[in-house]
Amino acid sequence: MLPYVLLACLVTAFEGLALGMALEVLTALDRAKTQWYHFTAIVIAGMGFFTDAYDLFCISTVTKLLGRLYYFDPTSPKPGTLPPNVSAAVNGVALCGTLVGQLFFGWLGDKLGRKKVYGVTLLLMVICSIASGLSFGHTAKSVMTTLCFFRFWLGFGIGGDYPLSATIMSEYANKRTRGAFIAAVFAMQGTGILAGATVSIIVSAAFNNAYPRPPYSEDKAGSTPPQADFVWRLVFMIGAVPALLTYYWRMKMPETARYTALVEGNAKQAALDMTRVMEVELNAEQEKVDKILSSRALKYGLFSGEFVRKHGLHLLGTTSTWFLLDIAFYSQNLFQKDVLTAIDWLPKAATMSALEEVFKISRAQALIALCSTVPGYWFTVAFIDILGRFKIQLMGFFMMTVFMFGLAVPYDTLKEKKHRITFVVLYAFTFFFANFGPNSTTFIVPAEIFPARLRSTCHGISAAAGKLGAIVGTFGFLYASQSSREGTQDQGYPTGIGVRGSLIILACVNAAGALFTLLVPETKGKSLEDLSGENDSTGLPYNFTDRVGPDL
Repeated sequence: MLPYVLLACLVTAFEGLALGMALEVLTALDRAKTQWYHFTAIVIAGMGFFTDAYDLFCISTVTKLLGRLYYFDPTSPKPGTLPPNVSAAVNGVALCGTLVGQLFFGWLGDKLGRKKVYGVTLLLMVICSIASGLSFGHTAKSVMTTLCFFRFWLGFGIGGDYPLSATIMSEYANKRTRGAFIAAVFAMQGTGILAGATVSIIVSAAFNNAYPRPPYSEDKAGSTPPQADFVWRLVFMIGAVPALLTYYWRMKMPETARYTALVEGNAKQAALDMTRVMEVELNAEQEKVDKILSSRALKYGLFSGEFVRKHGLHLLGTTSTWFLLDIAFYSQNLFQKDVLTAIDWLPKAATMSALEEVFKISRAQALIALCSTVPGYWFTVAFIDILGRFKIQLMGFFMMTVFMFGLAVPYDTLKEKKHRITFVVLYAFTFFFANFGPNSTTFIVPAEIFPARLRSTCHGISAAAGKLGAIVGTFGFLYASQSSREGTQDQGYPTGIGVRGSLIILACVNAAGALFTLLVPETKGKSLEDLSGENDSTGLPYNFTDRVGPDL
């Protein structure tokens, strides 16, 4: 017990010295009780993520419909499907745009300010959501080309929302519940996935009721009504509505005090903005700001040896864990069809009409989101400031490893009808611990541990590493998971190592994620300036000791 007491005394002494440089406005933000402006910030930032998830994931509900509409073959016993290269482009172009947007807007958020860039990303999402639904042309090639063009720029706008929303929320939050606030913003992603599936259900059901058609096996050409072309367009365009509704409130948000004071050096404006937001009188303290900004220890750039010494391992930890997580997270869709078939949620395509297929795919996606995806996000919100980021992330990677091995080893047996409950439970828990685990924490930590002038950039780099992992998981394993026996793989694909082999590799990827988590610091209950070193004249980050001792 004595070492812990001594440690507490040292930490208290350190914090006392650090407070000498701490600004009143930032201390007030750190110590503020949960107030209405916190919830306003969560909703404004969260609606962006709601739209992000809606736009990124709604494509999976209508991909089969696009195949039936534009790649119909009257001689085939199966409905039309997107060719492998077209499917890869339609599903992946938004991910590529997101990666570029994360890097660009992350950098721009540090150069121009969070608020100035925040509205641009939202407008881009609104315009491109509508434009995606208006994709024009009379041939499959022209429609798919224009759709991919607009979805790239849609992804570009979505990418900007990652670093900006996380950074704004972390800089507005108090240090006691900061993790829960950032996690609540990210949790809107689960709600967006659910909303996308729900909209697809409603639209497809309405059109199927108005234009009923027989299954493909009974009438190949007649199973897809011409009006079905409006279904996927409406689903895409409705995604613009929530983003448009929050644009005004984004523009009304003041710039964060941390950016105004610690990057722009305007203490007076920071105090005025937060006085209005928090409804308390705050002093400007321009001399303190000048002293902080004049410190040579706090002037290092991203590509400097000083940054590598102080934050290099942190950036390696945030990028590597997000990269590995997204490989596993996005690849889980590869064996979703086996899960849905096993529990009779998704009959064979030829036994359904085009609109029935959209309805049943959307229903299945909604149920998966409701039962495993959404609860995982909100478990993180509830426990992030109790357990801490490090423990939740390590636990999540470990449990994903266990459940993926649990799926991989008896995979062929689990696909049998008598084992379908076990199959679904293992699959659901894999998703649950991804979201009550690294899928949430990899978003939170990069917004906390880097200096204000580099915070948005470093979050964008970390998020872009994640999207690179998503591309690997979505496309690399799409080919790798194909059957190893010639003639049994999906049409148009080469042979691979099979789903079982892919799951074993993915389990190992999760294990590697747990290993790299050791580079990620615990940030629970600490000021952003203590974490980044901006309260210390040496510019050294806080010595993260919470993993080995009790809360101090």
